[in-house]
Amino acid sequence: MLTKAYAAAVWGIGAEPVEIEVHTVPSEDPRVRVVGLPDTAVKESVDRVRAALRNTSFRLKPQSVTINLAPADLRKEGPVYDLPIALALLAASETVKMPLLGQVPVLGELALGGEVRRIRGVLPIVMTLQRRGFHAIMVPEANADEAALVEGIEVWPVQSLRQAAGILSGALQPEPRAARAWLGEGVETLEDFADVKGQEAARRAIEVAVSGGHNLLMIGSPGSGKTMLARRIPSILPPLSAAEALEVTAIHSVAGTLRGDVISRRPFRSPHHTVSDAGLIGGGAHPTPGEVSLAHRGVLFLDELPEFHRHVLEVLRQPLEDGSVTIARTAGTLTFPADFMLVAAMNPCPCGFAGDPKRSCRCSEPTIRRYRAKVSGPLLDRIDLHVEVPAVPFDALTEHQAGESSAVIRERVLRVRERQARRYRELPGIRCNADLPAGLLQQFCPMESAAALMLRAAMDELALTARAYSRILRVARTIADMDASDTLTQAHLFEAIQYRALDRAEW
Repeated sequence: MLTKAYAAAVWGIGAEPVEIEVHTVPSEDPRVRVVGLPDTAVKESVDRVRAALRNTSFRLKPQSVTINLAPADLRKEGPVYDLPIALALLAASETVKMPLLGQVPVLGELALGGEVRRIRGVLPIVMTLQRRGFHAIMVPEANADEAALVEGIEVWPVQSLRQAAGILSGALQPEPRAARAWLGEGVETLEDFADVKGQEAARRAIEVAVSGGHNLLMIGSPGSGKTMLARRIPSILPPLSAAEALEVTAIHSVAGTLRGDVISRRPFRSPHHTVSDAGLIGGGAHPTPGEVSLAHRGVLFLDELPEFHRHVLEVLRQPLEDGSVTIARTAGTLTFPADFMLVAAMNPCPCGFAGDPKRSCRCSEPTIRRYRAKVSGPLLDRIDLHVEVPAVPFDALTEHQAGESSAVIRERVLRVRERQARRYRELPGIRCNADLPAGLLQQFCPMESAAALMLRAAMDELALTARAYSRILRVARTIADMDASDTLTQAHLFEAIQYRALDRAEW
């Protein structure tokens, strides 16, 4: 007998519907074959399904079974097919009649005792099946809240194989999980800029960077507060919109890093400098999202930047330019979103004290040059602000008055972002000044004549590239927005040029 069920395969951060065909033939020599490009986890599902059926008191007749996962040219991975295969096998062997099986897609991993376990990638799967016209879906209880974020499709949570069979046979009534509206940001406490002593120039640079969505590099001696400042950046970022939250949650669901049911704040990812290029960009034999995609719509913080392998840093060029990363494998080509704000920190030299007025540097000039050369010029060109972070003086450390809080800074950031949103409302894909393409710089960055002359002189003196010129204009546009100015003045250009520390002769 032939029976069909439906599931889905994760592909990139999307999904493709999968039709599961189970054909049974009575036989005294029972065998089971799984075809349709299954990976090892899918092949092993046969053993999990057998044990789950026995331990839930389902008895099958001796029979040969062929299980086909269509389309046959799409690779099937993971234990997501356990539950639909078990249900289709029960129906095909006429053990349980399930008239709803071919109408409701089913997802879930089976424990040997018949319990249904959590799987990854549920959110993009449910979004895809809803667009394909399915009106209900059966998912593990542990994934139900995540799946209920998608409107227009009923979510039927199940805890066991027997419960799933009962619902699809009509013996039990499903209890749909109520659809969940986006409730906005969570209430978790974030580190606050009020804790930061001194570093007024660095705090200003961070506010400029966040206001315009610019990439930022902080250079300073050990203990100057670079990491402390970076970890407080999420506290002044604009909130995620409902659409952005679903997008970010879908990426983490596919990667298997989703711990709750929805991500309510912008991500902050801080990989160790030993990370591989596949770990940073994504990849593997069957590509999964890397750190740049997990930081999508948030911050990617690279501490001790020169300690990262150079070839790992160089793969950042595409996502920094395009906001996405494309990975080509023999199984196909996948594109993952990677629109993040890059924040990096580095010492000025291997010992960390080059240029420090109070501690002498032990490094030779060739050693310093080699250390700085680990970060290539093309990568530095893609970082808008290079900021020096000096050591904090004793008087600032012992000051009792708290610094400006993150809430106050965030209010200013939101006003600047709203100003940019109004300016670019007719331009799809442009949310902030960092997204402004080079072809529109003249239109949206008008300069006073004196400012234009000063920028020309700076370009000649610092030998800046065309990419650096564009980034200076974008940063100056943000500084002008912070002053509620439509025109770029000398002061705006001067501050933007000062944020190109690594372009100056002493570097």
